[in-house]
Amino acid sequence: MAEAEAVRLKEEGNGHFQRQDYKAAARSYSQALKLTKDKALLATLYRNRAACGLKTESYVQAASDASRAIDINSSDIKALYRRCQALEHLGKLAQAFKDVQCCATLEPQNQNFQETLRRLNTSIQEKLRVQFSTDSRVQNMFEILLDGNSEADKLEKAANNLIVLSREEAGAERIFQNNGVALLLQLLDTKRPELMLAAVRTLSGMCSGHRARATAILHAVRIDRICSLMAVENEELPLTVCNLLQAIIDALSGEDKREHRGKEEALVLDTKKDLRQITNHLLDMLVSKKVSGQGRDQALNLLNKNVPRKDLAIHDNSRTIYVVDNGLRKILKVVGQVPDLPSCLPLTDNTRMLASILINKLYDDLRCDPERDHFRKICEEYITGKFDPQDMDKNVIAIQTVSGILQGPFDLGNQLLGLKGVMEMMVALCGSERETDQLVAVEALIHASTKLSRATFIITNGVSLLKEIYKTTKNEKIKIRTLVTPDKTILYSVATTLVNCTNSYDVNEVIPELVQLAKFSKQHVPEEHPKDKKDFVDMRVKRLLKAGVISALACMVKADNAILTDQTKELLARVFLALCDNPKDRGTIVAQGGGKALIPLALEGTDVGKVKAAHALAKIAAVSNPDIAFPGERVYEVVRPLVSLLNTQRDGLQNYEALLGLTNLSERSDKLRQKIFKEKALPDIENYMFENHDQLRQAATECMCNMVVNKEVQERFLADGNDRLKLVVLLCGEDDDKVQNAAAGALAMLTAAHKKLCFKMTQVTTQWLEILQRLCLHDRLSVQHRGLVIAYNLLAADAELAKKLVESELLEILTVVGKQEPDEKRAAVVQTARECLIKCMDYGFIKPVS
Repeated sequence: MAEAEAVRLKEEGNGHFQRQDYKAAARSYSQALKLTKDKALLATLYRNRAACGLKTESYVQAASDASRAIDINSSDIKALYRRCQALEHLGKLAQAFKDVQCCATLEPQNQNFQETLRRLNTSIQEKLRVQFSTDSRVQNMFEILLDGNSEADKLEKAANNLIVLSREEAGAERIFQNNGVALLLQLLDTKRPELMLAAVRTLSGMCSGHRARATAILHAVRIDRICSLMAVENEELPLTVCNLLQAIIDALSGEDKREHRGKEEALVLDTKKDLRQITNHLLDMLVSKKVSGQGRDQALNLLNKNVPRKDLAIHDNSRTIYVVDNGLRKILKVVGQVPDLPSCLPLTDNTRMLASILINKLYDDLRCDPERDHFRKICEEYITGKFDPQDMDKNVIAIQTVSGILQGPFDLGNQLLGLKGVMEMMVALCGSERETDQLVAVEALIHASTKLSRATFIITNGVSLLKEIYKTTKNEKIKIRTLVTPDKTILYSVATTLVNCTNSYDVNEVIPELVQLAKFSKQHVPEEHPKDKKDFVDMRVKRLLKAGVISALACMVKADNAILTDQTKELLARVFLALCDNPKDRGTIVAQGGGKALIPLALEGTDVGKVKAAHALAKIAAVSNPDIAFPGERVYEVVRPLVSLLNTQRDGLQNYEALLGLTNLSERSDKLRQKIFKEKALPDIENYMFENHDQLRQAATECMCNMVVNKEVQERFLADGNDRLKLVVLLCGEDDDKVQNAAAGALAMLTAAHKKLCFKMTQVTTQWLEILQRLCLHDRLSVQHRGLVIAYNLLAADAELAKKLVESELLEILTVVGKQEPDEKRAAVVQTARECLIKCMDYGFIKPVS
């Protein structure tokens, strides 16, 4: 009776379904299910109730009922298709795709199944693209940031992830379009350093390479607020804000090398007004007491980088003319700051040097004598306006300004020394009882004494005062400066003394066996003096640096050749090399003008002296910002001395540090890379890439990694009949992480630049695929990312080449990496792997199934 009633209820339900009363039909099927245990009838009832669920949009119930029918009969094609429909509506596309695949297998001619297969395949690909895209990640970050209940660590993580996203075009645009700038301003208002840094870095990423967006952000955030953030007393934030401003300036001035067309070009017709406003605010920062020393340094760095022409072949120097007219007096005020005076602005050890560099760059950027005369007149008026017989502080500032200009455009400084009363005031300040006055005066006299005519005046009027100061002062900074007088015998004596203090003579290697033999034969054996041991020498070097020996040496280098002999130059080069030995001291050496003082020593003098000076230059170039260490066109003069150290006759340390210096220089600009190429450094760099010495091989590979950006260097790799590309590929397989990282970087750039090199890479060695797979699985994220970039370049180069990669284990590697969560550290790695997978889908080699 129960089974018969179940059959009747099923038929009743079918009648309700035909009349489109789906709820009544579902009730009838449910009652029938309670009355029967017949498997065939149970499967039919579940399948029919699933159909009711689809009609009433009860998709979870429909999927569940269809699954119960399939559990009874796995080939129930209607149940499979109904579950497919329910799962599709629930967004479970991969599972739905599997069900309809089964249906299509059971009934291959069913057009409905084939059409559903195609539709789901398209939907899955689109979902995968959205899942992998920056867009969805940005949305996720915003949800966390906009949630007022987000925990502090999650909020911070979301903000940091935005930094990564902002560096991708899609991410930057998504942030911008979703009111992201206003949100980032709210983060700045939190006053929490980590969130403020994250907000500024995100803004930098959004501005990079996009003129319209940079303009909108500049107006939304406002230049006065940006500058106030850069003015804070904090080392990290001013530098980060400086990077933001640089990104804005690059975008507005076209330095991002991006072409702007259509709507974007129409939106931004003229950026000159915004660039001028930025310049005005930076100039105002120079003289504001509210600006920290770090903030002032960053303002000077921005002016140094963006005002003078980068190429003198460009005719327009209007930015320099504008700054001369509206800001030169402000720059002179910074140059003239005396740290011990109450009125002194907040400074760092580098501030006055950066200002001198800016004056030098501006003066060099002038195109004609009338422009230079105007520049000189402003300086003259500023200095003479400071002279005041009733106010000694103003006189000290005037002389400090002259001293600063002498460290910049030397010819201009010498003209200013001819002003009435300047030399006399220097000598008079030497007689002051205040140590501050003495220090400023002696420093200025040193700079002035490098011209023979000025030296004669000092000998006549100031030597007795200098001697008296030397005898009476306890200030070592003053004491060491009084020694630097303009007599060549004195210069040689001072240089010799400094060589002794720094113990910088060449020391012959002592062979223990010969020493024992000499003692046995009762010969005299010279022994090292206890105070020549390294600890004592290091202490003396520290005291010399603290006393300001670099500025004294820089002045000695500027002396006329009649005073400065080649032998003295060699001694000075030895001293410089000894002073540069500790990397921690090199910043001080650069700040006091040691970098540019070394260049003439490396180009002129004895062979030994030139090598010593070149080695000191290499030590500085390896760790310093070249724009500060060697300002203006001087940086190009550094290349030849460094290349000369690559000679195999030089020792390994000189080779190594020269390679480090060239690596740092080659990172700065293509013009520098071109200079290195023209100096014929490439064969030597390649030679050291073959070296057995790990550090030399690493340094050479890192240098080549930077050099391959240059088109002429790329041509050497494209040329037939050489093993250059093979060497780079094999170096990618080295065990040394640093060598791998550099070689992979070079290979990534080469394969991105030329498709021919993608094919050539697969031909130079049979190990290429194994090496590529190792890179893509590397523990070090930077190496892994570069390996994935190489993989993408190969996939994008040619369909056949891509097919070869897909048929290998590389596809599995890409899939595993692409499925990982893209946190801040791994974002670039995961994104690149996903881009590789999308490229494979574009070719039709793979289809997403999960």
